[in-house]
This record gives sequence, structure tokens and C-alpha cells, in this order.
Amino acid sequence: MSRAGNDRMGGGESEDNGSTGMKVRNTTRDRFLGDGVREARSPFARMRGLLGVEALSLGEGLWICPCISIHSLGMAFEFDALFLDGGMRVVALYRRFPKNRLSRIYWDARGVLELPEGTIERTGTEVGDEIEFRT
Repeated sequence: MSRAGNDRMGGGESEDNGSTGMKVRNTTRDRFLGDGVREARSPFARMRGLLGVEALSLGEGLWICPCISIHSLGMAFEFDALFLDGGMRVVALYRRFPKNRLSRIYWDARGVLELPEGTIERTGTEVGDEIEFRT
């Protein structure tokens, strides 16, 4: 992730250790989802999510875990969201999640991967696909 991307993502808010972020790949379709995906670990970072972020650039994203539901109240942009279970399989997805909305609750989700809008369409990601994270 570029320094500008790091600033947009809130710097240390997501508890990144200064690395460029995780690499995330859809192994079912052998498609790249991001190489600058940050992780929101603390309760505050998970609650804040992408609030205050102006946009996500190609390759950026946010992994929020644990998480079973999301919102976009006060968000400045739409984004894609993948809800993943404990086996890192997609159990639900939102293409271009609208601003000022609440998702339903996904009880079988372990977390959610928020990505730039259009990522799901570009990669052909579907429910049931397996996702891999690498540091």
C-alpha cells in the first residue's frame, strides 16, 4: 500500500505494524483481490471500519474480524464486501454496498473483507469461493 493509501486508511487505527498489508487471493478462481489489505483488530478499529476514509484504491481493503454485520452510515463511497466463515469461504457478498445502509446479520460469518467497488465483479468472486490471506 502506498503511503497515501496508508494515510487514507487511518494510519495506525487498523493496528498495522507498518507493513504494506496482507495479500488476499480468491483461490477458487485464482484471482488477486488485494495486496494492501489491512486488518482492524481492536474493538474501536472494527467499529470504525472505513469511516473517515475517502476511497479505496485498487489493491486496498480492510479485513474486519470478528464481524457478522456491517454498516455504511456516514460513508463517503460505496464498496464491495465479502463475508467469510471460519474456513475462509464466502458465505455472503455485497456488490457496491450503498452508503447509509445496514447489512443483514450473517451468523455463520467469521469476518468481512471490504474492498474497492467493482472488485467482486472484476474477479468473478461468488458465494462458496475460498479466500486466502498472506502477510
